[in-house]
Amino acid sequence: TIAKLRKALPELEKEVRRTSNFVDFYQYAFRYCLTEEKQKSIDIESICMLLDLVLGSQYRAQVDYFIDFLKAQTDYKVINMDQWMGFYRFCNEISFPDFGNYDPDLAWPLILDNFVDWMKAKQS
Repeated sequence: TIAKLRKALPELEKEVRRTSNFVDFYQYAFRYCLTEEKQKSIDIESICMLLDLVLGSQYRAQVDYFIDFLKAQTDYKVINMDQWMGFYRFCNEISFPDFGNYDPDLAWPLILDNFVDWMKAKQS
């Protein structure tokens, strides 16, 4: 019943937010938004909403700035799974907003190199 589901939702959300499960949920959220059979990417507007929904509570500053970047830039019309997963890794691994441990020579998606450059330009 709906009442049972309503009761179960807080526990489900806790389960999804657990670090060991969150990566799977994050991937699932991207795949869920692929509406066409052979679709491999999601438009920027949808990605911005999805990032806010899925990652906003955990990485508010990173998500807000990345959304600003995505809306301001003109090179990318869509985001693919590699870029989507790369941003999650970025949020987990890179000190923000100083990017002290960011190494552009490592295998980051180019869009994240561009994001870091954009942020550094804004900060100077």
